[in-house]
Amino acid sequence: MPHVDVLESGLAVLVVVDIQEKLLPAIASSPADSIIDAAGRLIKAARILDIPTLYTEQYPKGLGPTDARIKELLPPELRPIEKTMCSCWRDAGFREALQATHREHVILVGVETHVCIQQTALDLIRVDYVPFVAADAVGSRRKGDAKTALKRMRHAGAQISTAESLIFELIERCDHPKFKAVLELIK
Repeated sequence: MPHVDVLESGLAVLVVVDIQEKLLPAIASSPADSIIDAAGRLIKAARILDIPTLYTEQYPKGLGPTDARIKELLPPELRPIEKTMCSCWRDAGFREALQATHREHVILVGVETHVCIQQTALDLIRVDYVPFVAADAVGSRRKGDAKTALKRMRHAGAQISTAESLIFELIERCDHPKFKAVLELIK
């Protein structure tokens, strides 16, 4: 039986990958509003629980900035990590920012599942991070690509779950001092 990692808030960092204005309309594996809702809940939970967050923009000159609905949820002082590589890990700026968090559980949300999310997850596994992919907070242009990528990542060792499930793993206990604030995100 394979080893399964459980997400721990003290080890977690949230990475929001390329949820950009010009890319979202092409996503068809799930409705863009659903992806934004699920990713948004994780962003809000990360802020409540003081979990570091990073976000990337793939070639923003061509694909535009991060969607305004996501941007307004991110900490105002946070700046995007611009990249041209599909895998976030292969971008030096991202790699340095991730290493600076000193966190090894990497929650991935964004687009596209079969490109940037998958390549990032596979690279993270290769260098001993544990990626947690929120399946309802990622998407691709084609449903089959997204489905196949989730299977491949799971087979490689990524933990595939949902935003709500990951939020409950982060909070862990109903007597946590921030449980009620986090619970409001789920309702």
